[in-house]
Amino acid sequence: MPNHPRFRSTTILSVRRDGQIAMGGDGQVTLGDSILKADAIKVRKLYKDRVLAGFAGSAADAFALLDRFEGKLEEFKGNTRRAAIELAKDWRTDRVLRRLESLLAVADADASLILGGNGDVIEPTDGVIAIGSGGTCALAATRALMQHTSLNAVQIVEAGLKIAGEINVYANDRINVVSL
Repeated sequence: MPNHPRFRSTTILSVRRDGQIAMGGDGQVTLGDSILKADAIKVRKLYKDRVLAGFAGSAADAFALLDRFEGKLEEFKGNTRRAAIELAKDWRTDRVLRRLESLLAVADADASLILGGNGDVIEPTDGVIAIGSGGTCALAATRALMQHTSLNAVQIVEAGLKIAGEINVYANDRINVVSL
């Protein structure tokens, strides 16, 4: 749809360090060249507050996927990997779900995963997830912080998101971070 402005928004970042898992997101929602909202909440706790989930992409699509993911978590008694794999299978094979344009970042005590619409379930080697328009900026900042500081997971997520917000025009510094 070249005549319609695209929604652009979001940097979601998740870090595992010293037994702590933190995930955060910036608050900006942009339509074309306009900021529509500066304080959106894009990260939340699921399944008895044991799973963190964040989204990048279309908000309506992401909420539909989060609902389905939460259903899978209930079905598989909080097994995040299994819930992610089953959602990814549905997402790839279901004609309605296939059209959803979003990415999910999910993390629990055992796994950090990126879920995509092509059936992707990716577990980063270093436990760092960075998705969305500012994801590459946040990822670079976070990897440097992890190598050269002793900051905890929450502090690294906050710093990585702030740096991304200073670089990426579709991100801001209104950050929401949750941790396990």
